[in-house]
Amino acid sequence: MIFFSRTASIAPGKASDAIAFGHLIAKYIKETYGTHLEVLVPIGGDPNRISWHARYESVAEWDAVTTKLLTDKLYVTSIEAKQHIPPGIRARRPLAEPLTAAVHLISA
Repeated sequence: MIFFSRTASIAPGKASDAIAFGHLIAKYIKETYGTHLEVLVPIGGDPNRISWHARYESVAEWDAVTTKLLTDKLYVTSIEAKQHIPPGIRARRPLAEPLTAAVHLISA
């Protein structure tokens, strides 16, 4: 099993916008690729973070979805143009960059 995680920092006072953006991205990916993304915010620690988590059955499945996503012109141009990113959200890495660093193998 593959576990994907992407985390972004949120500027103070922008949590509602960030959560709405998180759900917008999750909905788009679910409708377009069939991948369920969980949108999460921490209960403890730094509250100014948002994460997207997904699980894949294999590296091949993850690679296929990631390749399609990174060649999805609507997704990439929206992220690059920051059309759907509320002011104040700072990704730890650009959201359209390859996501191999954010993937973790989980033994079943």
